[in-house]
Amino acid sequence: MTVTFAEKLALMPRYRAGVPAGQAPEAIASGEIAQLASNESPFPPHPRVVEAIRNAAGAMNRYPDPGATLLRRRIAERYETEPARIAVGNGSCEILLAAAEALCEPGAEILYAWPSFSIYPHLAALTGAREIRVPLAAGEVHDLDAMAAEVTAATQLVLVCNPNNPTGTHLPATEIAAFCEQLPARVTVALDEAYVEFQTHDDPDATVDLLAEFPNLVVLRTFSKCYGLAGLRVGYAIGSARFRAAVDAVRQPFSVNALAQAAAAEAILHSDDVARRVEGTIVERIKVEEELRGMGLTTADTEANFSWIDLGEAGEADVVAGLAERSIAVRPGAPLGDPGHIRVTYGTAAENDRFLAALAELLDNCASSATKSLEDEANR
Repeated sequence: MTVTFAEKLALMPRYRAGVPAGQAPEAIASGEIAQLASNESPFPPHPRVVEAIRNAAGAMNRYPDPGATLLRRRIAERYETEPARIAVGNGSCEILLAAAEALCEPGAEILYAWPSFSIYPHLAALTGAREIRVPLAAGEVHDLDAMAAEVTAATQLVLVCNPNNPTGTHLPATEIAAFCEQLPARVTVALDEAYVEFQTHDDPDATVDLLAEFPNLVVLRTFSKCYGLAGLRVGYAIGSARFRAAVDAVRQPFSVNALAQAAAAEAILHSDDVARRVEGTIVERIKVEEELRGMGLTTADTEANFSWIDLGEAGEADVVAGLAERSIAVRPGAPLGDPGHIRVTYGTAAENDRFLAALAELLDNCASSATKSLEDEANR
């Protein structure tokens, strides 16, 4: 007799990281590999953050603060709210998973756009809820009206990734407010804003201001992107005190380790550093997008730190493999829900130039191969 496991495991998709397991960190650090696959910051944390990590490292014989008291207080101060309304987690992914556990069970419905963040399909499989996927509208943006039309008496959780991953498209706060007005107050709306600092439509705090008007709204953010702390995994949510208590009730204790707490509590004090990172990223975004259009490629209208590129006639697998041969890592579109695309994160200026040159070479090779095939066919 063999061991049996829960049936939900067969329904749960396997999360695919942007970089193959075992890729040497030193190869990335040295620049041998241009890591443009995971939407990370190419820049290390602020020096004061590194110092905070170093100072905390000497106390690793003790458990971390289970309530993340200092971190939650500093986040609350940043947004002029109460610590009781702040949930922190091992990345915003943990908060999303915990929210699904706290809100959903068999018979409930979870609603989200697709393609969107690849963790979302895990939520229904984990809880036994039914997932409802709504295709993106023209321009690869959320179709909020279509999503609102899918809400039923069973809907418990609505997910809006804004800017959306993998397309990078963004909807302004006014549209999010209009969407929330259409939904029953009993439905939790999780506004997943991992990339919100990079968008130029609104002040990043515009959606946080909506919390006063919509008690069922939860805003999720992360330290992984513009703060440069992806390796420590710290995310947070701003919502009601009841939401925070529910999320905490279903998670293991000590989910955010002591080094992560120390780093994030220091990082949030350095808004000037965030502004510089964001400004540099936007400069690179403009450059990369212009170069891609010059190659005849179409991209979604990104407001994030990555481009979503329609490869047209070029084969996705061939392009991804060709870039990998040149030690450039990008994300293929097929696992993200839309074959024929790649998603590329903006790295340093040198890494972006390297990617653009390699992609141009590969597209030329594809064009030459296609021309030769047509000539061979004509000569038969």
